[in-house]
Amino acid sequence: MEPPRPRAPRDPRDLLALYDRQVRREARPEGPGCRVEHVGGVVRATGPAHAWNGVLWSGLDGPGADAAVAAQIDHYRAAGLPFEWKLYGHDAPADLGDRLRAAGFTAGEPETLMAAEAAALPRDVPLPGGVELRAVTDEAGVRQVVEVHARAFGTDSASLGRQLLDRLAADPGGVAAVVALAHGEPVGAARLELHPGTDFAGLWGGGTVEGWRGRGLYRALVSHRARIAADRGHRYVQVDAAPTSRPILRRLGFLELTTTTPYAYEV
Repeated sequence: MEPPRPRAPRDPRDLLALYDRQVRREARPEGPGCRVEHVGGVVRATGPAHAWNGVLWSGLDGPGADAAVAAQIDHYRAAGLPFEWKLYGHDAPADLGDRLRAAGFTAGEPETLMAAEAAALPRDVPLPGGVELRAVTDEAGVRQVVEVHARAFGTDSASLGRQLLDRLAADPGGVAAVVALAHGEPVGAARLELHPGTDFAGLWGGGTVEGWRGRGLYRALVSHRARIAADRGHRYVQVDAAPTSRPILRRLGFLELTTTTPYAYEV
């Protein structure tokens, strides 16, 4: 018999409005030396060079949008920090992406914001044979996460390692990272960003090295983190899903809420 499908959390429009308010508009700093500011219709995060620096939310109108964009460029340029404007598909004005490109930003690959009720997701997804999950609590574990990211995504993940070390030292309850080991070799990794006082926890960095893909490890990492989120009182888990992840997440019961595109600016 086919197992029952996970129940949908609520109307996607309501869920998106809740996410916008709790996670974007009411965002909190995510590490030592970081701050969140509300300035001129923009919510931005500023911190050390290895932290995530950028615009989390904006509520702009057409006439004032270009000035707001210029103000953010001035802010981060004065700090000597490259930054990202995280643009969502429903953000106004509708041509904000065009305005960002005209101002010198470079658009990255769009992803899909998806969310599901954490307690409704499968809790016991089996791991591939010979694989175990281990919580990341120290520098050795962080090095394994960085190694997986470099192998899985082909990118330099040193800054991610520094961010994770900062979080584990300053706020260990705000992040839960895990590495998948196959006979001692790191073959997968992921982290859960917990947003205190909100209904949401974020699924980030779910990566599997080539040779271990297609064996259910990604699903197991989603299930593992969703269980942690539910146990810690967060109703929903959310993820910025790449095209390769969307079909898996849909089958698990995630809803598509909107798109999100990173716009990068090099100072």
